[in-house]
Amino acid sequence: MTAGRAGRLYSPELLALATGLAAFPLVHDLPLRAHERSRTCGSTIELGLELDGEGRIARLGMRVSACAVGQASAALFARSAIGRSADEIARTSARVEGWLRSGGDLPDWPGLGVLEPARALTSRHEALMLPWKAALSVLSKPGGSG
Repeated sequence: MTAGRAGRLYSPELLALATGLAAFPLVHDLPLRAHERSRTCGSTIELGLELDGEGRIARLGMRVSACAVGQASAALFARSAIGRSADEIARTSARVEGWLRSGGDLPDWPGLGVLEPARALTSRHEALMLPWKAALSVLSKPGGSG
């Protein structure tokens, strides 16, 4: 990766997001859990969720071992996931995945534009998708809302 590309990818906004994960610690009392690992880079996420009575995300926490792109994606996910249903998460996940593959309009998720420079780097796609895949895994298990 050239210095210019790295500079655009690792913007101050993206790096600030990566440090924002401290606001979403993985605590022991989150009942629904999933662990996902990127095959391309080895990044990992452990996600814990608690759902409300309507099956929407009420609380979440995560432990992320990933590049700054994976960390920023996890932070963006965490900042806007509360109150979302399994269907909303699944639809947005599919849109993010499609956007990574083919471009087009940026999916409707607050702050996602910060990750736009990573779209051109397929080696970062799996790390970027980790929080979405972990959430879908949790929400599709018995006891989840999927």
